[in-house]
Amino acid sequence: MWRASNRALPDEKRQALVDELMDARRTVRDAKGDEAALRKARGRVQAAKEALGERGPVWWDDGAPDFNRYLAKNTPYADWFAAQCD
Repeated sequence: MWRASNRALPDEKRQALVDELMDARRTVRDAKGDEAALRKARGRVQAAKEALGERGPVWWDDGAPDFNRYLAKNTPYADWFAAQCD
């Protein structure tokens, strides 16, 4: 399961972060063979994802657990997910 971006981010801020994420991903693609550049580019991807709320501390405050990086079948959403695949 993948975590959604923080819905409380203002649209302009969110778009700037998405733009940064896409640019960082292109930099990862272009850094083949250069380990230092690849590490730096991956760090940019991580930072953008954290700023968007897709990684790092949870951005919601309702106490719901974070099932990010779990297979859907191993979460309380297993039945819902199975129904989507039918």
